[in-house]
Amino acid sequence: MLSILDSRVNKAGRLKALYVKTENGVLFEVKKPHVRIPRTFKRFAGIMLQLLQKLSITAVGKREKLLRVRENPVSQYLPIDCRKIGFSHSSEKLVDVQEYVNGINKDMNLVFVVGAMAHGKIDTDYVEDYLSSTLIFLFSCNFLSNHNYSAIV
Repeated sequence: MLSILDSRVNKAGRLKALYVKTENGVLFEVKKPHVRIPRTFKRFAGIMLQLLQKLSITAVGKREKLLRVRENPVSQYLPIDCRKIGFSHSSEKLVDVQEYVNGINKDMNLVFVVGAMAHGKIDTDYVEDYLSSTLIFLFSCNFLSNHNYSAIV
């Protein structure tokens, strides 16, 4: 999550949404891509505990919700007519991500689905294609500024 929020894509304003689904199936939305996630585990764990107990985290002094628990399935929040691409170490489809994305219409919204669990793989029925790649390479490439993105972790 930190890698995505710190990415050039997000800083350029191209990240449109970020959803995280826990291993237990709880789905939450990072409402604003400029949210600053705590960098220490202790503070992060405290925020996540508060999120699970109160179902949302509100900005201090404002009514704006920064994080909130959402109803599953995540597919109901995704843009219409978007290409959903999953990244998994277990995928045998090793490609150059830049070439792969360059082959997609620039007007097409792209949704990247990334497994953020210690073990296992992404188990979704809405992902259209699985690629084997690294998140660091994906979010550091310059070509990403030419597309609209959503991310699901």
